[in-house]
Amino acid sequence: MAWEGERVDSNVYTQGEVDRWVYGTCGICSVGCGCHVAVKDGRIVGVKGNAKHPTNRGRLGPKGENQWYANGSPDRLRTPLIRRGDGELHPASWEEAMALVVAHAKRSLDERGRNSVAIYSTGQAFLEDYYTIAKIGRAGLQTHLLDANTRLCTATTEFCLLQSFGADGTPASFDDVDEADTLMLFGHNLAETGTVLFERVIARKRRTGKPYLIVVDPRRTVTAEAADLHLQLYPGTNVPLLNGIVRHVLESGATDERFLREHTVGYEKMAAALETWTLERTAQVTGVPGDALREAAERLGRTGSLVTTTLQGTYQSADATTACVAINNLHLVRGLIGKPGCGPLHMAGQPSSSANRTAGGVGTYPAQRNANDPKHLQEMARLWKVDEHALPAGPEKGIEEILAMIEEGKIGLFWNIGTNPMVSLPNRWRARKALESTFVVVQDPFLTETSVVADVVLPAALWGEKEGTMENADRTINLLRKAVEPPEGVRSDLEILLDFAARMDFRDREGNPLIAYRTPEECFEEWKEISRGRPCDMTGITYAKLEEHNGLRWPVNDEAPLGTPRLYADHVFPTSPGVAQSYTKDQLTGRALTREEFEAIGAGGRAILHPTCYLPPVEQPDERYPMWLTTGRLVWHWHTRTKTGRSPHLQVAAPHAYVEIHEDDAAALGIQPGDVVRVTSPRGWIEVPARPGRTVQKGLVFVPFHYGSWEGHEAANDLTADFTDPLSKQPTFKQSACRIEKTGRSIGKGPIGSLPPGAAGAVSSEHNVPLPPDMP
Repeated sequence: MAWEGERVDSNVYTQGEVDRWVYGTCGICSVGCGCHVAVKDGRIVGVKGNAKHPTNRGRLGPKGENQWYANGSPDRLRTPLIRRGDGELHPASWEEAMALVVAHAKRSLDERGRNSVAIYSTGQAFLEDYYTIAKIGRAGLQTHLLDANTRLCTATTEFCLLQSFGADGTPASFDDVDEADTLMLFGHNLAETGTVLFERVIARKRRTGKPYLIVVDPRRTVTAEAADLHLQLYPGTNVPLLNGIVRHVLESGATDERFLREHTVGYEKMAAALETWTLERTAQVTGVPGDALREAAERLGRTGSLVTTTLQGTYQSADATTACVAINNLHLVRGLIGKPGCGPLHMAGQPSSSANRTAGGVGTYPAQRNANDPKHLQEMARLWKVDEHALPAGPEKGIEEILAMIEEGKIGLFWNIGTNPMVSLPNRWRARKALESTFVVVQDPFLTETSVVADVVLPAALWGEKEGTMENADRTINLLRKAVEPPEGVRSDLEILLDFAARMDFRDREGNPLIAYRTPEECFEEWKEISRGRPCDMTGITYAKLEEHNGLRWPVNDEAPLGTPRLYADHVFPTSPGVAQSYTKDQLTGRALTREEFEAIGAGGRAILHPTCYLPPVEQPDERYPMWLTTGRLVWHWHTRTKTGRSPHLQVAAPHAYVEIHEDDAAALGIQPGDVVRVTSPRGWIEVPARPGRTVQKGLVFVPFHYGSWEGHEAANDLTADFTDPLSKQPTFKQSACRIEKTGRSIGKGPIGSLPPGAAGAVSSEHNVPLPPDMP
């Protein structure tokens, strides 16, 4: 373990002793830190790290320490809301609200048929919720339109793994980060998006000098400042950079010939696609200096162990899946996979987005089954006791495709669970117009920006108020015990889903209720049988065992009763046609391959090397919009601030958006620190204070995407393009064209993004959350 010394982070606000500490897991990022929830007088009053949890050893990031404030926020929803004839949302009973949801679901099915109801969920719910969504959606509603905000965050993780290895599941784990000689963070600002894991890396580096840290990012972030080598490439050139590196590895003779021969297919086509990518051409296209590029290529060619992580800088860029496949190719040509300290660790963004993929709450069927394999559908029909012809098949639909279907009048009900698309979707005004044209259910603890399009709002329980499991980025299944009851009138996501299923009277072929379980643990026990024999086998897990061992990495079964630290140690991959989760897609166009085309690849248990062709971003700067725009996250906030914006400490730290601009660009435009500028793209505009400096390159600006109230003008996604990656269907938030103009206004002197002096004494922001009178 990489930690030095003992430390248990805590944030507790109460008078006197805590009544009890309840076992839990952080509900923010995908690192999956263990924690204990402080309870006093039936209320959550704080949190502390779990010193015994192997992921974090007692540490918590700033968002994790402050997540509990949202539970006590005075603006919690406590009753359903229905939009009445006056166009406003009004309180309603659960009976009335659920009856209305059911009526519209039935009407949509009657009038538009199957695939006319869409469920759009989250990466912050529980595996039990996702499995229930999968069962209700596919076996009950008979819809294949199940997606989540994971499509915006880390969908590319899944699809690059399907392309290269045949099934989802990150090959490496956090244990490998502790052992790797070299760690490459590719489009992954770990210091701000996974603070505890960053501490873990840096603690080891200070003690041992390892790992050699390569950071690939067009911004000079806090993470990049800590790197041994920062590759500050031009926007949208991830694939050229990787092509040049992999070509150099091949040319220098650093490949593992035996591994390639025995455990891979596709080498010739992959190598042919790299022929023109000399280091000289790569440097010219990417803007990375030749010396730095050569150092990276030679280091990656000779290192004895390598872990590569990716996150939104890769996933939300042009050629997203192709770039991640190129990273897989790098590991395969070097034979650095399935060994200690080796493998791609394509990260997740949210605490349980991986569980959503695993349990089938999004594109593929539960337990990594192939929606295009008739035998897999037959197996699901047997397990669920339904007619196999009732289960929808075919390629998945991403949220942008679902919006297009709404615009075409094909969807009669859009059910939004635990996410805030009216801030998070690209080109959000287009998305708002689409959602205003159909019946929308919003299931959330708060009135969010998405409530403006809601016809029904269902108040849902928060973290700490329900029980279940989450899967973090490295396949660890973590348990969250219920610490307190939710506020009166509030139900958990699972309770709402079960109520809906009962009201719809979904039945199996024997006439019994489709869903028989009533509790999260009963649901998990059913799920275990669904997972039996699949790559994500969890038959060896129980809730008690998860708490005893502080999480377990799947597969967990008779062969691996305490879990599996890394996949593919035997170098056998799930690429046989009857096993594979996907028949893969054409690497260039994204067209789903047929079974016959997949069989012709001849993988049969071997990993697949794919050619990685470069396609520049669709939108480019021009005379009207001469600058690049990119977006990203801050250490203080998570996603659309629904929870973190209700923490006084976090909201005071970063209450407003801003734009980072290179100091030379700012000087040319006459922009001073604090000047309010208008940032305009082909889709809209925002007005935010400028932050000149050297964090971004010349010609590039950065805006954090957390902000998006309809009253202000600081929503980054008023600007972003809604082009998507052809394979993962993930939007390319990172490359849009824009221009910047002065407005003649200024916020004055002081830290940009902070409240004026003294403003923190009353409220924590636009959410109007009162600060406790003696809050430090």
